[in-house]
Amino acid sequence: MRHRNSTWDILRPLELFLCSFLWLEIIYRLFCVERFFDRGLLYILLFSIPLSVLCAILCSVWNEKGNRIAAGMLLGLATLWYMIQSVYFTIFRTVLVTKSFGMAGDALSNYWRETLVGIGKTLPCLLLLSAPLVVFFFLRDHITLSVRADAPELLVLGGGILVFHLLAVLCLNLPSADLLTTKELYKGMLIPDLAVSRFGVMTTLRLDVSQSLFGVDAPDDDVLLPEVSGSSSADASSDVPPETVYQPNVLDIDFDALAEKETDKTLKGMHQYFGSREPTLQNEYTGMFKGKNLIMLTGEAFWIGAIHPTYTPTLYKLANEGFVFQNFYNPLWWYSTIDGEYAHCTGLIPSNQSKDSSFKITGKNKNSMYFCMGNMLSMEGYPTTAYHNHTHSYYSRHLSHPNMGYDYYGVGAGLDVKKSWPESDLEMMEQTIPQALADPKPFHNYYMTVSGHMNYNFVGNAMSMKHKAEVANSGLSEAAQAYLACNMELDKALEYVLAQLEAAGELENTVICMSGDHYPYGLDGTGAIDELTAPGTEDDIIEKYRSTLILWCGDMTEPVVVEKPCSSIDVIPTLCNLFGLEYDSRLIIGRDILSTAPGLVPTNKFCFVSELGKYYKTTNTFIPNEGVTVPEGYVEQTFKEVQRMVNYSGRILFNDYYRKIGLIPGQKFVPAPKPEVPAEPAPAASSPQQ
Repeated sequence: MRHRNSTWDILRPLELFLCSFLWLEIIYRLFCVERFFDRGLLYILLFSIPLSVLCAILCSVWNEKGNRIAAGMLLGLATLWYMIQSVYFTIFRTVLVTKSFGMAGDALSNYWRETLVGIGKTLPCLLLLSAPLVVFFFLRDHITLSVRADAPELLVLGGGILVFHLLAVLCLNLPSADLLTTKELYKGMLIPDLAVSRFGVMTTLRLDVSQSLFGVDAPDDDVLLPEVSGSSSADASSDVPPETVYQPNVLDIDFDALAEKETDKTLKGMHQYFGSREPTLQNEYTGMFKGKNLIMLTGEAFWIGAIHPTYTPTLYKLANEGFVFQNFYNPLWWYSTIDGEYAHCTGLIPSNQSKDSSFKITGKNKNSMYFCMGNMLSMEGYPTTAYHNHTHSYYSRHLSHPNMGYDYYGVGAGLDVKKSWPESDLEMMEQTIPQALADPKPFHNYYMTVSGHMNYNFVGNAMSMKHKAEVANSGLSEAAQAYLACNMELDKALEYVLAQLEAAGELENTVICMSGDHYPYGLDGTGAIDELTAPGTEDDIIEKYRSTLILWCGDMTEPVVVEKPCSSIDVIPTLCNLFGLEYDSRLIIGRDILSTAPGLVPTNKFCFVSELGKYYKTTNTFIPNEGVTVPEGYVEQTFKEVQRMVNYSGRILFNDYYRKIGLIPGQKFVPAPKPEVPAEPAPAASSPQQ
């Protein structure tokens, strides 16, 4: 065994890991993070030092061969993790967290074609990420120890871990103008994309594992609860004539009484929060669709670029002849499709604080999803049925969708569509709409479509290939053509639906509502997003989410234009009001779009769109709309409201809150009996004077 020339040789593995981690972080940041130059580089350096010291210790306690093997394994595992993150981000445009390993495995195995394409797109990044391993292979004899490190040396290194980690943590307190400070991001609920941007991949992994094992302290309710003011947000933008008085959409729930007798701190805070929320008012559209059929769809990657007067005329008709939402957004949430569907169907923001998706949690635990349209309309006597033209159990929809109040059918469980990738939306409608029209009416059918799924090319996408000839002369790029082509199958499906409704005399008695699950991130990097919308859209982390909500009824004689900012979480309360259902607007995080309540659109990166402008969290910039005056403190207050929306959506989910306050699916809400107030004794009659 060789001897070291100097005790300073102990620094050789430290140099290896520090240089390697910094290289890996820089390459990942170049390819997968929106902004390269910001204070995140400082925190990446600071947190990489103690991690590198730890790795140096782990490959310094063996003999020469053992140290070399340990160094190679540690560096190899780290490189593999960066590579996995790069491919995952290329495909899904978000960060992979340990909580979603199960769903990620399902996605990558079911969508192996997309995985292979993603690897191909990421190849330059992967080659650069492999550089430290290549260097180690050739120089391994020079950068690993030939003997075990001495105890004093290991002690010094161990002290270095503590010192540099404390230094990094202390630097979290550096002054910042961000509304979400670096310290809050580090210690609070993990927001993967922001954490990677601010702390790097490995520190985000540590925070992720720590929160998975030990949880995270939720913000105190005294931080979350809004200040009570005398003004009503519901009336802030009201154009209602003074003589018109609309009632609030509420149930008879005494939140004050619930809070007073509650001993659980979390539930008590929830009672206080929901009791403090301003309800939305009924309006001129309340009950407009009462008693009508409802066909509700979540369109796979349905987005504003899919609407074209020539290639998708039915989508164009439905988007422009009913309610026309000019500022509708469809944010990409944590777990892609299933989270977008959850937001659309529940009016809640999905959570990333569990290894399971929010939808799977509701199905597995049989949470009360009282305000889902399946449960709401079944209480009105509607037959309620849900369909998905891909594997019925994918993303555990066989658990979540029956729990929303539906008889659920998918491929492998009652829906027999031709096997292809992706499957045909038209074929799904041909098999299900005649049955709905033959059954008692009014009816409610819900669909999760699949024809619009990536990849967007004419090789592996059966729906794009089916309509290839029809878009051949469009003058668009291949990716844009393929996206339009596969959505032509969705267009044909809805064309079929309208024809069948008209033939059955049900066209004027049917509402069609469709939102996408997310924007088509399969188009990222192809130029097609800008091509189908406007230059610069893909690089704008808010505007790339701009989409449209289809909300149409056959008896509407003219379009109703809505300019309010709104998103998929606002669909459920809007439908509840339009169908004249009894619901409590305080208990759904989204708001009725047609009410007088101000519009607010949150995103997964804690950006937001409001009626006054847009806030970009990544640059901590608020861009006001032209001609508006932004009140002092408005941006900070609105950001806190976004935090409340996210936090209380999660609390509803994890505490099965609807059930705890007596909202049981299938049962009309019955308010708790009011406590009897003892009558005051009648005053005693005065005695006559003697």
